[in-house]
Amino acid sequence: MTTRNDIQRVLWKACDSFRGKIDSSRYKDYILSMLFVKYLSDVTKEMRERYARQYEGDERRVERAMRRGRFMVDAESSFDYLYERRTDPEIGQRINVALSRIEEHNSGKLRNVFRAIDFNSQVDFGDVKSKNATLRNLLEDFHDLDLRPGQLDASDIIGDAYEYMIANFASDAGKKGGEFFTPAKVSELVAALVKPRENDRIYDPTCGSGGLLLKAYRRVPGGKVAVYGQELNAQTWALCLMNMFLHGVDDACIWQGDTLSNPQNIENERLMKFQVVVANPPFSLDKWDSGFLSGAGFDAKGSKREKMTASLDPWKRFEYGVPPSSKGDYAFVLHMLNSLDAETGRMAVVLPHGVLFRGASEGKIRRELVELNLLDAVIGLPANLFYGTGIPACILVFKKGRTRDDVLFIDASGDGNYEKGKNQNLLRDEDIARIVRTYEARKKKVDKYSYRASRDEIRENDYNLNIPRYVDTFEEEELVDIDEVKRNIAGIEKELAQVQAQMAKYMKELGL
Repeated sequence: MTTRNDIQRVLWKACDSFRGKIDSSRYKDYILSMLFVKYLSDVTKEMRERYARQYEGDERRVERAMRRGRFMVDAESSFDYLYERRTDPEIGQRINVALSRIEEHNSGKLRNVFRAIDFNSQVDFGDVKSKNATLRNLLEDFHDLDLRPGQLDASDIIGDAYEYMIANFASDAGKKGGEFFTPAKVSELVAALVKPRENDRIYDPTCGSGGLLLKAYRRVPGGKVAVYGQELNAQTWALCLMNMFLHGVDDACIWQGDTLSNPQNIENERLMKFQVVVANPPFSLDKWDSGFLSGAGFDAKGSKREKMTASLDPWKRFEYGVPPSSKGDYAFVLHMLNSLDAETGRMAVVLPHGVLFRGASEGKIRRELVELNLLDAVIGLPANLFYGTGIPACILVFKKGRTRDDVLFIDASGDGNYEKGKNQNLLRDEDIARIVRTYEARKKKVDKYSYRASRDEIRENDYNLNIPRYVDTFEEEELVDIDEVKRNIAGIEKELAQVQAQMAKYMKELGL
């Protein structure tokens, strides 16, 4: 049987074939693509063997059954075909052709999934000799790994191993890692807060490699939900498609492009509506409005537009205010709110703490969101949870159709609410459970942890949502007994006088 550890061991061995030659933010694409091809090939091999037994070697019936399968990999796109030709001087091009054939045969599910990767790249691999040696090693690393479903010791072992590797690449990639991966425990928390239900549409407008969407998907027994996402980076978009496929979410609709200037969630010429929205958008994205300004044309005076205005957005998402060009946090929030179902929409988004108190246009937007009774909770997370940044983040929870008139504040950032790590902190299961339990209970106050503030209280704070304004985590110091301190000082002075007298006696005896 093939275990999760077996797969992880092979994947790390494959990493060794690249280390020192290509940056990990790039070679992850080659390794994960090869894992994907090996899995598709082994599943196809097992299916063909099963049908051959079932139809007693009748090749015509076998082929007919294979065409009805979940996907198709022909002989010339299989891993075994590539492995047999691993010493071919044109092996890089052969792999590219195989990937193209896989796309062609499975265009409904895997269209363009490999378009951003080139196994024949001189930029990544260098000269022909170095490239061929690296690719030969990569094929040999994967050769003995048996990924036939009948040989796997768990049903979702491939998908889990894939996510494991994405997480490790994110850790190794530093700041770049945060662009395509949200830590698993943070994703679990976000998914738990929005409570996906059967027949919901779930959407992530900045989906990265898809971890948040998968955590939300898994909370619905049987996966009876529709999954949607959009991702700007073409390579990360491809990772997301493969990640969805390996987890059995074949019908996920993942668009590629700029969510803000070119949203793809369009239905009947309007923004599509979702019951659940989850997201971890890039923190304080600079020049988020560039996609609008590049096509904005000229103003009335004939000058090229240099400032974003609400009128430039055809989807009317910025009527509550236009975020500053240097910080796109609320641009994503407003897009998500405009994509949220008016009756049952629930949304949880991970953001930097600056969104809670920054002024100017962000302050105006914040006031509107509170007055429209959309904000349901503000949850402060521990510092150093995310790849590439040590700053603490928060989760804002929004709901449409709210009947309450309060906002729950939770401060889960203190000691004891997370596990401290050497390089990165971690939310534990008990930490997540406490946050969710507190969110659901909505008590007026939990000492040093949460507080339910009325809208009037938020108004009194001029719509500043900074958590310490509402949750008092101050630890009182123990009272000092002044009389006791005086007695201690007097005792010390007496001892010092005795020591000085003794020293003077010794000095006299020594004639000094």
